[in-house]
Amino acid sequence: MKAETSLQNEIKIALSKRGCICLRSNVGVFYTIDGRQIHIGTDGQSDLHGHRPDGQAFYIEVKTQVGKPTPKQIEFLKTMRLTGARAGIAHSPEEALNIVFD
Repeated sequence: MKAETSLQNEIKIALSKRGCICLRSNVGVFYTIDGRQIHIGTDGQSDLHGHRPDGQAFYIEVKTQVGKPTPKQIEFLKTMRLTGARAGIAHSPEEALNIVFD
């Protein structure tokens, strides 16, 4: 399992323990069995999204210590914050909890 995938799972568990619904987003190009191309998601869309027990929405871009967000990821997070959601970049479960609850 990739390091970022393991980190995403750790974050999902930490948020779930605090009563959050947390979902994984897949973004990219995929192909059907007959070769048709399908685009899933929006460029820059965060890795994880969901809501706190009180209904407050959140979006988390997960990065390893060496990972860097793309300009589209930064813009997506900024847009989500402008609409009232909690949003940010997390390198650890603790950072994710801070984004969602602080």
